[in-house]
Amino acid sequence: MSAARAERLVNLVLCLLSTRQYLPAERIRGIVPGYADAPSDEAFFRMFERDKTELRELGVPLETGRQSAFDTVEGYRIARGDYELGEIDLDTEEAAAVALAGSLWDSPELSGAAHGALRKLRAAGVEVDETRGSVQPRVRATEPVFGPLLAAVQAGQAVSFDHRRGGPTGEVVRRTVEPWGVVSWRGRWYLVGHDRDRADVRSFRLSRILEPIATVGRPGGVTVPPGTDLMASVRRNFDYGPVTGTARAWVPAGQAHGLRRLGTVVESRAGGDVLEIELRSERTVARWLAGAGPDVVVLSPPSLVEHVRGLWAGALAAHS
Repeated sequence: MSAARAERLVNLVLCLLSTRQYLPAERIRGIVPGYADAPSDEAFFRMFERDKTELRELGVPLETGRQSAFDTVEGYRIARGDYELGEIDLDTEEAAAVALAGSLWDSPELSGAAHGALRKLRAAGVEVDETRGSVQPRVRATEPVFGPLLAAVQAGQAVSFDHRRGGPTGEVVRRTVEPWGVVSWRGRWYLVGHDRDRADVRSFRLSRILEPIATVGRPGGVTVPPGTDLMASVRRNFDYGPVTGTARAWVPAGQAHGLRRLGTVVESRAGGDVLEIELRSERTVARWLAGAGPDVVVLSPPSLVEHVRGLWAGALAAHS
């Protein structure tokens, strides 16, 4: 299905679901974006019939009826009671995935289309009921580069930007990337694509990409290879190898919740808890522990204790 047709079907569903009236075909033609492009009445009705058939094949309960006994033309609406999902039982990971997918609708880049459709319905005199049946997640994509990068992905256009390596004080390097997608992993957004400078697939955390984003070449010049797994490209950065030992740290009661999610409480001691964390990469675990600041006391192994002390000393020197 073409992107234009898919967008038209979504707009049609929003239109028929957002009103309790039966809307005749001619009124739908003036409300739903995409139908105005039909060159003739005959072309519109053929398009509309195909869309109705498509919706019914997808299981959308499309109703036909008249607003009153005086109406001579039949109209259409979606049976809200039949369309709405029943109770759904999601586990923790599934619920997080649904919330994340819905988060894009709360971003300025994508929410405009949905709100614009409702404004057109109201302007046409259609009674819109927004209080029932709509999914309203509230998770935000706050990075300022999110919009330009997402637009580049959708346009298939390469981008160039400055990328800060390794954190706030890291080296700034210019990168030219063929963007394949923007995904979220462990609460952070990443751009995945082909890095022309490294001639390899790379992922970039959006919080480390600096504005402005410059486009390179013409739209449509970037093609995502078939079978590309964007999440796998990001996860490779977090593959720390086999477990080589166990780190032990003390955290006070009610503190360091991020560390508590990464480790296991093995005992309670002196108003806090002793955590055990799998040690795959000492460098990574040291950064986790150092980030907790005064809310952690590293107990073992000795090399990890020294590593964390070194990170704290470096932070102190950087801010002195």
